[in-house]
Amino acid sequence: MAEVALRKTQDAAARPRHWRVVASDWASDQTAFKNVSWGKAMMWIFLLSDTFVFSIFLLSYMTVRMSTTQTWPNPSQVFALHIGGQDIPLILIAIMTFVLITSSGTMAMAVNYGYRRDRKKTAVLMLVTAALGATFVGMQAFEWTKLIMEGVRPWGNPWGAPQFGSSFFMITGFHGTHVTFGVIFLLIIARKVWRGDFDTGRAGFFTSRRGRYEIVEIMGLYWHFVDLVWVFIFAFFYLW
Repeated sequence: MAEVALRKTQDAAARPRHWRVVASDWASDQTAFKNVSWGKAMMWIFLLSDTFVFSIFLLSYMTVRMSTTQTWPNPSQVFALHIGGQDIPLILIAIMTFVLITSSGTMAMAVNYGYRRDRKKTAVLMLVTAALGATFVGMQAFEWTKLIMEGVRPWGNPWGAPQFGSSFFMITGFHGTHVTFGVIFLLIIARKVWRGDFDTGRAGFFTSRRGRYEIVEIMGLYWHFVDLVWVFIFAFFYLW
């Protein structure tokens, strides 16, 4: 019993010192999570928090959809485009989804060429990704304009449950904001890659150590997350 008590006393005495070591490591300029850089670790933490926000939005939407007593508008009719004398359901949404998934592929290629230190191909692929993202945002703006002209508002719509408008503008608007910021940062980083900032170690924002293209991968993490979130929005909001 005396040995057990002594061991507990020693553990209690050692615990504060261990916590001080952990706090000292995190407060110093050391690499977090062993082989993961601070930039990448912080992006993962941001994406985790953003996952909670999007999850809450989608869960709230599903709760409203299942609890409302009024008829929920049919997405196939609401998001149809009149082409060639007939209504084609979800055609614009399908094109938007294709564009965004394609941009995820070009972003992955940009990361690949970044770690090969192929400056020109990395910059070009990032610009292509930004162009696809801007195209997506443009089509989303067209979709918003069309529905607003048809009478959709955050407090009501012509087809049924008034919660449809608030759910639509909240979820798609929040996601569209993410895509817009992603396009802006893609353009900034592509410009720095094209100028060779990561080869020369030129000082400035978002410039890592010389010869490192890690910021391209960090940008890729963000962009893939935005694409993945859209897949869930497409499945739960447009197909349900």
